[in-house]
Amino acid sequence: MNDDYENNFKPVRPNMLPYGQQWLTEEDIEAVVQVLKGDFITQGPSIQDFERKVADYVGASYAVAFTNGTAALHAACFAADIGPGNEVITTPLTFLASSNCVLYQGAQPVFADIDPHTYNIDPEDIKRKITADTRAVIAVDFTGQPVEVDKILSITQEHNLVLIEDAAHSLGAEYKGRKIGSWADMTMFSFHPVKHVTSGEGGIIVTNDETYYKRLSKFRNHGMTRDPEDLEINEGPWYYEMQSLGYNYRMTDLQAALGSSQMNRLDQFVERRNEIVSIYNEQLSTLPELILPYQLPAAKSSWHLYVIRWPLEKFNLSRKQVFEALREMNIGVNVHYIPVYLQPYYQQLGYEKGLCPIAEQYYENCITLPLFPKMSDTDVYDVCEAVTKVYQFALKQ
Repeated sequence: MNDDYENNFKPVRPNMLPYGQQWLTEEDIEAVVQVLKGDFITQGPSIQDFERKVADYVGASYAVAFTNGTAALHAACFAADIGPGNEVITTPLTFLASSNCVLYQGAQPVFADIDPHTYNIDPEDIKRKITADTRAVIAVDFTGQPVEVDKILSITQEHNLVLIEDAAHSLGAEYKGRKIGSWADMTMFSFHPVKHVTSGEGGIIVTNDETYYKRLSKFRNHGMTRDPEDLEINEGPWYYEMQSLGYNYRMTDLQAALGSSQMNRLDQFVERRNEIVSIYNEQLSTLPELILPYQLPAAKSSWHLYVIRWPLEKFNLSRKQVFEALREMNIGVNVHYIPVYLQPYYQQLGYEKGLCPIAEQYYENCITLPLFPKMSDTDVYDVCEAVTKVYQFALKQ
């Protein structure tokens, strides 16, 4: 990089600001300590307490907790009876797990393109991708903004498909006045440390369907049940049956206790994320060539990510140079996401570039700014200062 570049992109802060980070309190720590002092550190009552807390918050009848969000999605695919010969429509603009879970079941992911404004899966392209082999749709609430779930539900119900909502980004979000988690056949939330609340690692499926609930519960525990109502025979109080091939995807009580404690502050976390977004919108709207996030009027995002786009034809720097300049200034930007089917493994499966042109165009110029509740206003203004400096340096005259 030339001297002019180096002089312009000196750090705006003394330490690196990450794009996401957990926020733990003494109450969170004490909740875990109490479990450590108790009788159960796994397979105990804290898990049921956590499940009930999440289900009640989102307005669902049932919740089943898992080791992580990927395991939860895998379980949802199993519960939906997805298997060899089936196709599942999903978005390429997501983390790998949203389509990998389909492959785990021996089925084929089919990628539908995104809406150019919301970056969520396009309901019209879902319609175009449905075949006689389609079994389900996995819709992803990208960045925390809910998909147009009513439109997608209309499609899945018309074609007798299962709707799985990957809401890893959208705990606390709403669509048309209803919490995410109360719409789809099954909804997954993630509790990774960069998400809205954390249990270290963890995931959960919420549903209103008792059949799905029972299949999910068995799947996370080796396909096994002790429920007397489900047993084919019952030899006594010790008796259990493995009725399907499941996995050990059980969450621990340590994770559940942390998750329950964090849930007490979920609304506070979402409110703070919205405050940060308001500052970003106000400050960055003065940079007219940037494309800021669009929000559907019917949706209330919980703002997991704040993504801006740099139309490269209007700037003298590449996206890589913009990214590196912001990192040089101690702003821990990221990129979400590389379209899944461009990954080498998916290319080996026969997926080709050009499959979803809007998603690919989005990927070429997107950058994710830091966004997490623990950020101070000073942190937020540091980000805005750095973005403004790069913008002014890179903008074509």
